[in-house]
Amino acid sequence: MRVAAVFGLNQIVSHGFGLFLFAALVPLMRESIAITNWHIAAIGALTQLSYLAGALLLGFIGNKVCSTRLVLTTGSLTTMMLFSMSQLQSPLIITMVLVLLAASASISWGAIVEILGRHAKPERCSTYLSFASSGTAWGYGLNGLLILLVVPLLGWQRSWQIAAVFGLIVVLFTWRLLTKLNRQPATHTTSTQAMIPAAELFSTIIRERTALFACVVSFLLGFSTMPFANWLSTYLNELQLPATLGGYTWTVAGVTGMFAGVITGWIADRTNHATALIIIFTGFALSLMAFIYDPTQFAVLAGIGYGLMYFPVWGILAGWIRQAFSSTATMQICSICMVTFGLGGALGNLIAGFIRDTTGSLALVYVLVTIAVILMVLLTLIIMRVGSSRANKQLLTDS
Repeated sequence: MRVAAVFGLNQIVSHGFGLFLFAALVPLMRESIAITNWHIAAIGALTQLSYLAGALLLGFIGNKVCSTRLVLTTGSLTTMMLFSMSQLQSPLIITMVLVLLAASASISWGAIVEILGRHAKPERCSTYLSFASSGTAWGYGLNGLLILLVVPLLGWQRSWQIAAVFGLIVVLFTWRLLTKLNRQPATHTTSTQAMIPAAELFSTIIRERTALFACVVSFLLGFSTMPFANWLSTYLNELQLPATLGGYTWTVAGVTGMFAGVITGWIADRTNHATALIIIFTGFALSLMAFIYDPTQFAVLAGIGYGLMYFPVWGILAGWIRQAFSSTATMQICSICMVTFGLGGALGNLIAGFIRDTTGSLALVYVLVTIAVILMVLLTLIIMRVGSSRANKQLLTDS
């Protein structure tokens, strides 16, 4: 678990700070920097595109680059860029730094998937991956502490500097861990193809059921979670609910995600990955149904469902892919999953904006989000049934 914990710390730095700290601090930064609404909109679009570009790049070149170097390089660059954010005054340069942080975050996670897939024991692979991916939730919580404790006393600049110091410590821990891991043999070997040639990556995903399922689920995951998160505060405001309700909702989402990674990863390893996915998808679907019925009473419950699903799902999917592919191929396929996730999120946000402009309400958006999550439940059930049928046929053939 020490290995997973160190990579969870990397997730705090790359995703918790690199992707989400700016969103938490931007209202305070605008008091001293001329960041306009146009800048914020541009940053949101460009960082998402950059995240997709980083994931796509890793999918094609990940088989040619050492994952150890990628983790250390992205961690070091992220640390330096976090510190630079405390010194910058130009919105244009801030945008460029945030774009680089987004690309670095996606590359870092893909490399972590490869390393954990190579060194984690097969029976604990999903537990480790889910625990590492839940580091993003811990980043959510630390961002809140920075706003509550550091900013009032020391200013927003110190928050970026503290994040950078934390990043430096994590890089040192990671370097020490990877030095030891590189001396050890891989614990999870397989006869499957060690890497997927770039020219065959998409055709492999289309042919292989597990890879295709992961990409489709990732698309639906982006289509549902991105509109849910991006429009939640706006929807609560539309319903004239207190702003504190949104704060409580995101707090419980982060706290739930902190512990959901270990629990659901353990379930995936002890039973099967489909069961773990059914649990987290069903939990989010039921919480969304309650939220649609009465947003006032069940907004916090929706936050719990979101935290239960969003933070550990990446580790569970990666662990499932790892059962059928080598660690390098898993990294490549997970990179494409991140791309489909971004495409789903972009489409979901566009549809949400269209619905808001057309109807003047976001109620239908959350109905569509719920339908998308239900589709994820049904798709997982279908995959479970197909897998069970094939297993039974194989047993009959062997007998």
